[in-house]
Amino acid sequence: MTAAIVLSAQTTALGIVRALGVMGVPVVVVHYDWRDIAQHSRYVVEKVSATHPEVDEEAFVATILKLSDRWKDAVLFPASDETLLIAARHKDLLNRHFQVACPDYALVLQVIDKRKTCLLAAAAGVPVPQTLLPTSVAELKEFGCMIGFPCLLKPAQSHLFFGHFRRKMFIADNQGTLLDAYLQACDAGLDMMVQEIIPGSDQEVVNYNSYSHSGTPLVEFMADHVRNAPLHYGSPRVACSSNLPGLIAPGRQLMRALGFSGFTCVEFKRDPRDGRFKLMEINGRHNLSTLLAVRCGINFPWLEYKHLAYGTIPEPHAYESGIYWIDMTRDIAYSLRNAFSERYAPASYLRPYLSPKVWAIFDYADPKPFRQRIRSLAGYMACNSGMCKHFKPRMVKQIGHEGPVLR
Repeated sequence: MTAAIVLSAQTTALGIVRALGVMGVPVVVVHYDWRDIAQHSRYVVEKVSATHPEVDEEAFVATILKLSDRWKDAVLFPASDETLLIAARHKDLLNRHFQVACPDYALVLQVIDKRKTCLLAAAAGVPVPQTLLPTSVAELKEFGCMIGFPCLLKPAQSHLFFGHFRRKMFIADNQGTLLDAYLQACDAGLDMMVQEIIPGSDQEVVNYNSYSHSGTPLVEFMADHVRNAPLHYGSPRVACSSNLPGLIAPGRQLMRALGFSGFTCVEFKRDPRDGRFKLMEINGRHNLSTLLAVRCGINFPWLEYKHLAYGTIPEPHAYESGIYWIDMTRDIAYSLRNAFSERYAPASYLRPYLSPKVWAIFDYADPKPFRQRIRSLAGYMACNSGMCKHFKPRMVKQIGHEGPVLR
């Protein structure tokens, strides 16, 4: 059977590894971060340590190419934004040896660069939050007044921003905090956007997942965010499969406008002011809660693998609604720390755990990734508390940014 090579090894990658592994696919994992866990899965037949791709891109690509001797024609799955960019940028070279599960570079930039995404969505008639793109401090101040406070200062490329600040965005309550955040981002060499805040809780955030071919979604799956980490502006720590007919039209409009082929996860938020779903972001790779769709009856990595390796065109799949996906360590940690500020009813905390569910990391049949997650968290906490002098997680300084500043 043709192998699969997964690039990166955090929670998203683990979902791909398990989704393919249970189908009998030999899986190779290329890992490079101290938080990586997927390389410990029982389904991994080879694990390869690499230089972080944003520290030495050429070395990272060379590591992948060395695998072609043993895993010729393997399907290559980028499982993070940084590996998605690199796989797309070097797609012509990599396609000589593998089958790369990502679009061409120009299309990847459309979904990685949030400025381009917003412009494309607006042109396609898909609702977006009011978003302005400052190129100077004077414009920043003007835009802050136009949108009003509080507002968001969001990065054009989330993975670069997160590498510097360990968060997804800044929240500005006034001109002073907006300017301070903007100057910090400028010092880091990052391009930013000023965006209105869509009101409403985490439960208003939804995912439209699809596998498309030439802009036509062949398989679709939807899920609600239940709790995010951090609250309101983070990634899901609990999600639930759902059926949202109103999400289909904007999701399909985006895929058609992009002409997308492959898997995407599009995040929308329902605006309680007008009831419309408004675009938050597009992930042009498999998403954090990959195993939720698998548990509900749609194995997206397997569908993509069969399409690329054997030419099997995916067909529409029904799926089960009301199934939860839980990232246990993140959910428990944030719930304990923020129980009073989040103001969820006690029953709402327990409901996902008492309902049909799939765990993000914990798995009786594949326990080592969860053990590694616990070890890493314990070491990190000890390091932060000053108890450990030897645990030194490798925090990578992100370098560079893609594309010109857009108006």
